[in-house]
Amino acid sequence: MNLYDKELRALKKSGRYRTREVLNTSLYDFASNDYLGLSHNKALHISTCKELERYPMNNSKASMLVNGYHQIHKDFEDALCAANDFEAGIVLGSGFNANIALIEALVRRGDTLFIDELYHASGVLAAGLNNLHVVFFKHNDMNELRTLLKKSDAKRKIVAVEGIYSMDGDLCDKEVFSICDEAEALLIVDEAHSSGVIGDKLMGVFDYYNIAVKENHIKMGTLGKAYGSFGAFILASNHIIEYLLNRAKPVIYATSLSLYDTLLAHNALKYILANTSMLKKEIALRKKIIYEELGLHVDGLIVPILIGDNKKVIEIKNSLLDDNYSVGAIRQPTVSSAIIRLIARLGESSDSLRFVCKKLAQYKK
Repeated sequence: MNLYDKELRALKKSGRYRTREVLNTSLYDFASNDYLGLSHNKALHISTCKELERYPMNNSKASMLVNGYHQIHKDFEDALCAANDFEAGIVLGSGFNANIALIEALVRRGDTLFIDELYHASGVLAAGLNNLHVVFFKHNDMNELRTLLKKSDAKRKIVAVEGIYSMDGDLCDKEVFSICDEAEALLIVDEAHSSGVIGDKLMGVFDYYNIAVKENHIKMGTLGKAYGSFGAFILASNHIIEYLLNRAKPVIYATSLSLYDTLLAHNALKYILANTSMLKKEIALRKKIIYEELGLHVDGLIVPILIGDNKKVIEIKNSLLDDNYSVGAIRQPTVSSAIIRLIARLGESSDSLRFVCKKLAQYKK
C-alpha cells in the first residue's frame, strides 16, 4: 500500500527528497551543531560516568512531577540559573519539546503570540496548536514589531525570537528587549544556537548584549549543540516556571531528562565557564578565517552560503564528501532559497576550516 508514492515522487523531482545516512566518523565534520566540539571530549564523558556510578539508579524512571525529579536535575538547573542570572529553570527532553512547552502553555485564549517569521519549525508548529492567535512579523523588523504590539489589545502579548537564527546565522536585534519591556510583553528567546557561542561568558545573547534579566524574559536553550549532550532547558522567573510545571505538557507527561545527559551537560557548563578565554579565542580565529576566505562576517559559528538551487547544494555536498568533508545542504522549505550551511565548529582544526572555505568560495554567490 504505497499511499504516499505520489508525494514522494514529487519530492524527488523537486530535489527536496530527504534520506538519513549513518554517521561516517572519518569525515571532517562541518555540518553538525556541536559548536565547541564537546561531543568528542572523552574527559567529560569519563567524569560523568564516574559521577553517575555513585547513584543508586541509572535513569530518570518517571515524569519530573511523579518520581523523576532527581538531585542531578536540580543541581544543573541551579547552576544554569547562576550562570545566566535567572531565578528558576526546568530541564527537559529537547529544544523542540521546549518550544512546544512554552508556546502551547503560555499562549491562552485572548492572548497574541508575535513570532519572527524565521523562528524555528518547532515554534511554528506549536503556534498552530489549539487555535492560538498568532502574528508573524518580518525577520528582525523591530519597527513592525513595535507597531503590532502598540495596536494589539491582547490580554497578554508574547514575543518569540531566536538568539542566533539557525539557518541565517544572524543575531536577534537588541532592541527587541526594550520593545517588549515597554509593551509589557513576555519575551521568549530561543538560544539553541547562541548559548555557548557568544557573550562575555559564552552564555548567549542575554550575555552578549549585557541584558539585565527581568520578569518578562524567558530563555530557552538546547544541550545537544554547544553543550555536547542532549536535552534542553527553560530559564525564567519563579512565577513562569511554576506555571509551566502546572501547564506545559512536555514537562508534565514526559519522562524527565536522562541522568547521564543532565550530568554531562552540567560538566560541559563547568568546562565552558572554566575555559571561556580559550574558547573565545578559538571562536574568533574561525570567524577570521571565514571572513578571509569567504568575505562573510558571522555572528556565531553558522555560515550560510547562498546557492539557490536544491539540486546544486546536494552536488556541492557530495563533491566535498569526496574530499572527506561534511557540510549541510539545506533546501526548501527549510529555507526560502537553498544554502550550504557550514558550521565552523571547534571540533575540527582551523586549517581544515580554511581548506573547506577555499573549496566553497568558488560556489558563493
